[in-house]
Amino acid sequence: MSVTSAQPQPQSTEPRSRALRTAFRGLAAIEKIGNRLPNPFWLFWILAGVVAVLSAVLATTGLSAVHPGSHETIKVQNLLSKDGLTMAVEGAVDNYAAFPPLATILTVMFGIAVAEKSGLFSALLRRMVARVPGRYLTFALSMTAMVSHVAGDAAYVTLIPLGALVFRAAGRSPVLGCVVAYVSIAAGYDASPSLTTTDVLLSGISTAAAHTIDAHHVVTPVANYFFGLGSSILVALVITLVVDKVLARRSDLEPDEPIAAPDAEELAAIEITERQQRALRTTGLVAAGFLAFLAAAMIPASSPLRGEGGGIVNSPLIGGMALVLGVFFAVLGTVYGRMAGTFTAARDSIGAMVDGTRSMAPILVLFFAIAQFLAYFKWTNIGNILAIKGAEALRDLHLHGWTVLVGIAVLITFMNLVITSGSALWALAAPVLVPMLMLIGIEPETTQAVYRVADSVTNCVTPMSPYFVMALGFIQQYRKSAGIGTLASFTIPIAAVVWVVWVAFFVAWYLLGIPLGIG
Repeated sequence: MSVTSAQPQPQSTEPRSRALRTAFRGLAAIEKIGNRLPNPFWLFWILAGVVAVLSAVLATTGLSAVHPGSHETIKVQNLLSKDGLTMAVEGAVDNYAAFPPLATILTVMFGIAVAEKSGLFSALLRRMVARVPGRYLTFALSMTAMVSHVAGDAAYVTLIPLGALVFRAAGRSPVLGCVVAYVSIAAGYDASPSLTTTDVLLSGISTAAAHTIDAHHVVTPVANYFFGLGSSILVALVITLVVDKVLARRSDLEPDEPIAAPDAEELAAIEITERQQRALRTTGLVAAGFLAFLAAAMIPASSPLRGEGGGIVNSPLIGGMALVLGVFFAVLGTVYGRMAGTFTAARDSIGAMVDGTRSMAPILVLFFAIAQFLAYFKWTNIGNILAIKGAEALRDLHLHGWTVLVGIAVLITFMNLVITSGSALWALAAPVLVPMLMLIGIEPETTQAVYRVADSVTNCVTPMSPYFVMALGFIQQYRKSAGIGTLASFTIPIAAVVWVVWVAFFVAWYLLGIPLGIG
């Protein structure tokens, strides 16, 4: 009689909690609906078609509103009329060229591409989590993720496997390391202790939306900096508490098969070499010198970098922040690359910029569709009228400003489950929300800040995000039985707590009247 050895059975991913089972069913429905949506490029063209038809219908009804500033009567213009079609055809190129985030995001990306290609970001992230005492590891990894937002989506590729590795080295579950890195990047995507491309991208869209009401209002890239800095520390602390006090006690954290501590080759992937350490130190000194030079240049009241009347907020330095950031990261990347040996000639920096521009191709294509949609939406006056009517309704309801903002946070949170692109979602929401709230006394910078909270948190729970699938792939290296439910059972509790705490933090910041950023 032969004896067959028992085969290990896959671990069940079905959660015991009824709330989580309900959440999983909701996620499955969202995934099903989301998978039926067209690519965002086509989605904005479809919306443009909806605007065209809607404008034709509303124009015949004579729908109008009185602008509260100019007291001018605004009527809906028919996009399907001769004038509308002429604008759409003749203005297509101008619409694209004038799209606020287009040139600014490219300018910043030139510099960030140099820093990323040189290995600066990778070395910096590894340096931040290497040799951290075990009890501070979760916070260190989460805070490193907040810093990594400056690298954009490249942070996911670098930090998730690094998180698994440093947790293994500390004798902790690599699955939990993947989760901490992924959630910290995704749920806190709009929280960072440094300026990022997101600051430049969103501020451009916000400025364009604000011009509906005030043609002189400018939302600068540093308009939410103070709030973003505080939020990065808060979100990292909340994630640390939820992970270490709750999730770390789960019984299903171990890999399918016992794994040894990292070998010398794997440890080398965490540690940085002596040459890289010297390069980081030198780059840090250059960064400090760069910032000190800018600060010193702004001190004299007659400085050419100051704005009219010696102002700082309206200065060329703040207005040209995209160029400043681009040059800053290009200089640091070049210095690090030459010191570390990843760059050997000046042409390497140019090659990095070319590669970075190539990686931007998908968003440049998307920007063309968004630019046309926004131009049509603005020309028809539908956005203006919606904003005015919406503001009147809010005034009639006598709601406090913070309750309106929390309501918007809820709305954006659910929208983000399906439309996972932050720029696409803000391009859709800003033309209505920004002017509408301006009419009831809420500044565009405040509306943008609450949007950033709501847009961030659900990034880690929606299976519509490509990085959700990426994170799951890294986890499956340790637990082959893991599925969407496995990852969601980790991310949903964290996201829920982060959402409540972060929104409460925003409300407290708003009620206390603390400046959100510079200007």
